[in-house]
Amino acid sequence: MTGWGQRVILLYYLSSPWQHHMIDVSEVGCWCSVRHGCAVLGVLGLLAGAGVGSWLLVLYLWPAASQPISGTLQDEEMMLNCSGASSEEVLLSSLPKAVSFRINNEDFLLEVQVRARPYWLLVCHDGWNPSLGMRICQSLGHLRLTHHKGVNLSDIKLNSSQEFAQLSPRLGGLLEEVWQTRDNCTSGQVVSLKCSECGTRPLASRIVGGHAVALGRWPWQASVTLGSRHTCGGSVLAPHWVVTAAHCIHSFRLFRLSSWRVHAGLVSHSTIKPHQGAMVEKIISHPLYSAQSHDYDVALLRLRIPLNFSDTVGAVCLPAEEQHFPRGSQCWVSGWGHTDPSHTHSSDTLQDTVVPLLSTQLCNSSCIYSGALTPRMLCAGYLDGRADACQGDSGGPLVCPDGGKWHLVGVVSWGHGCAEPNHPGVYAKVAEFLDWIHDTVQDFLH
Repeated sequence: MTGWGQRVILLYYLSSPWQHHMIDVSEVGCWCSVRHGCAVLGVLGLLAGAGVGSWLLVLYLWPAASQPISGTLQDEEMMLNCSGASSEEVLLSSLPKAVSFRINNEDFLLEVQVRARPYWLLVCHDGWNPSLGMRICQSLGHLRLTHHKGVNLSDIKLNSSQEFAQLSPRLGGLLEEVWQTRDNCTSGQVVSLKCSECGTRPLASRIVGGHAVALGRWPWQASVTLGSRHTCGGSVLAPHWVVTAAHCIHSFRLFRLSSWRVHAGLVSHSTIKPHQGAMVEKIISHPLYSAQSHDYDVALLRLRIPLNFSDTVGAVCLPAEEQHFPRGSQCWVSGWGHTDPSHTHSSDTLQDTVVPLLSTQLCNSSCIYSGALTPRMLCAGYLDGRADACQGDSGGPLVCPDGGKWHLVGVVSWGHGCAEPNHPGVYAKVAEFLDWIHDTVQDFLH
């Protein structure tokens, strides 16, 4: 454990030595506590045998989309005999959104789907304005709008049944009532949009879990260093912007701003030379961050000189508006944290592991974190402690795949020890900070 209480990814692969996890609440004085005397979850014989083989397959196969895992996780949850863990989690409504948007990958034409109509409509350029384009890009998980224009209907192929949607000139926003269905567009043009690139991995390759990460596997992974020492992980949102955990910054708030650096596009710290890395121009911690409870544990770093995007450096998508990843979704956490909770040094090479999302109700039960999770937190990992993040991983990404893109669902925040049974990792829930992130970034564009 380190004195500053960070976390790393800990793959507690039964007897495997490769481990990683987040800040230890016992070290940093987190207020969460676990009731003594609750039954410790034993390792089932099924997990000791067939479970090992199943887990190896999961690590060999790359998840193509976010999907619930098999009954193992649910079976573990049902075995917990503690208050707050037995009742079923209330599922969110599965009703379609009133208005949904998508951008065609081939010609970048904007399409809208209004709940009353099951098919997608092209958007007339009539009454269009850039602020709507920015709003739509943000709702899809992108940080900003990069290009928009009107495209002549005569220049695109249309099927005979194609319909259109036009913005009402009297109404603002993106609500259902704003869109009027049309057989054609008066202007003869439809909207084409391009949003900032995110969530793709040009050099992604498959590796066996527990080994060092290949270059380009997680192009948004950043290392935040103080001087030449790695302190925390981070995620690239844009050439000028990196998101990390507020507790990383709070622990060293008395240090000079010029001491901070951000390194992207690397997997080994031994390749870093003195004075390398992007200098940090401004540190913006969430104004409601609590050092006691680790609530609102997010911070944005504004870089003095933008990162050069390439096959090995890129941005991760934010969660799309109203995008929900159910419990059991297979997500990935990565970082340079401790590979063994008893060690005091971070890993030189980037590590990663897959962890399933757990329900907040389960993690707030008396056997786990006894109500310590707030609505700004989420929980991921295993109740038998097989994989986790650890000291040094703090601020790093928890990403989940959806629709061919990777979304930043969580920021490594805190936990009790590393890969301890009944103590999965806790992450800042990025979906709760979208407005703050967008507003902060927009302030620098004016």
